[in-house]
Amino acid sequence: MTGRPMPCDPVELSTLFLFEELAPEQLDRLCREGSVVEFDAGPVYAEGDPASCFYVLLEGTVVLSRKVGDSDVEVTRTSDRGVYAGAFQSYLGDRVPQVYNSSLQVPERSRFFVLPAETFAQVMREWFPMAVHLLEGLFFGYKSAQAAVGQRERLLALGALSAGLTHELNNPAAAAVRATSALRERVAGMRHKLGAIAAGPFRRESLESLVEVQERTAERVAKAVALSPLEASDREDALADWLDDHGIAGGWQLAPTFVQAGLDTDWLDQVAARVDEGLLEGAVRWLNYTVETELLMNEIEESTNRVSALVTAAKQYSQLDRAPYRTADVHELIDSTLLMVSGKIGPRIRVVKEYDRTLPAIPAYPGELNQVWTNLIDNAVAAMDGDGGEGTLTVRTARDGDRLLVEFGDTGPGVPAEIRDRIFDPFFTTKPVGEGTGLGLDISWRIVVNKHHGDLRVESVPGDTRFQVRLPLTAPGAGAAEQPS
Repeated sequence: MTGRPMPCDPVELSTLFLFEELAPEQLDRLCREGSVVEFDAGPVYAEGDPASCFYVLLEGTVVLSRKVGDSDVEVTRTSDRGVYAGAFQSYLGDRVPQVYNSSLQVPERSRFFVLPAETFAQVMREWFPMAVHLLEGLFFGYKSAQAAVGQRERLLALGALSAGLTHELNNPAAAAVRATSALRERVAGMRHKLGAIAAGPFRRESLESLVEVQERTAERVAKAVALSPLEASDREDALADWLDDHGIAGGWQLAPTFVQAGLDTDWLDQVAARVDEGLLEGAVRWLNYTVETELLMNEIEESTNRVSALVTAAKQYSQLDRAPYRTADVHELIDSTLLMVSGKIGPRIRVVKEYDRTLPAIPAYPGELNQVWTNLIDNAVAAMDGDGGEGTLTVRTARDGDRLLVEFGDTGPGVPAEIRDRIFDPFFTTKPVGEGTGLGLDISWRIVVNKHHGDLRVESVPGDTRFQVRLPLTAPGAGAAEQPS
């Protein structure tokens, strides 16, 4: 937007806090090489354009905004004289991209002192050489520290996830080992019992009938339905009484196994009808080995499936075998992250999933979105730790216009209003010293906003804090996949 040139008055410049310490000849130079420009209400410059000028407000109102997805989000609105914007990093030269990092507009007629970027850089180096060196050191030192601490935070998160994954893998692996050991004992017992049966006075028809009962028993084990504790107790009593009535010693030891397999007294009646009375106890004990073997194999299958699911989740979380930019289902990403951090969540925090499964897959960097989910879950769990480690973590997905919404809600004490505008700032943290670097939300912000052209915001009241991630449903355009984080 082109404004109207106006006379530049060195005396007026001297009333601004930026220039109040300058000598008269310095003020004269600013007026010679710069200009005063009046703009009507509307845009002055746009984010991403080459940063050609340094603007200082003399009169009116300034509104600065940042592009978030397809929307402009207002970040600053002020009428304070002397506030500045534009090419204020031009003294760094080509070591940083010289583009406007926000959009500037004026809601009313406003006057600015405008200085070309080259002139601003030159007078800064000539008039304030020491300050320029300090600012350069601060700027590049901050970027280096941010990168180093960010890498450290990623390593800490990786270590915590590795520990959690190891813990999660240990449980099913140990269960499979125990079940395998017990299975070996049961198979050995079954061989011994089979030998005893073969040596006994069983008729061929009785053996064939017993083998048929064994097959049907194995089928019933696979279809067993879990009973309530009261139902299981009643059925165990009934089975134990039946076994005692038929002269089978130790019926109270056999009954729980049969109940777990979904068997009842009707099944025992069928077995008794198939074999001679004198051989009933041997047959029942042989079938008990069959039931125990089937139950142990089920346990081994469940344990190994759990290990396989954890490995799959780890691959999904790390995206080791996927392209960095691709179409992804956010529900798969969230589920893999929840599984990976389940050890950190703990048993006292209830996880509620409210997924809109009709949502389409979206173009994204899946591995980096998993990092966002990890950071937001970690913050929610840390907030609820202050409430005794109890609470509810709610993960919700929904469509929000042309965007996909992912919301992480917790029942912690909330984010105080006075710090809500700072929580996405680098190095800002509310955690105790040594427990947080203050980069988790900053990294999340840059991944969501800068890399995915989305939006990250927080809504919070005591007992209900929600971090909301909005992501475009379609790719923002060609070249999106090459944009750096």
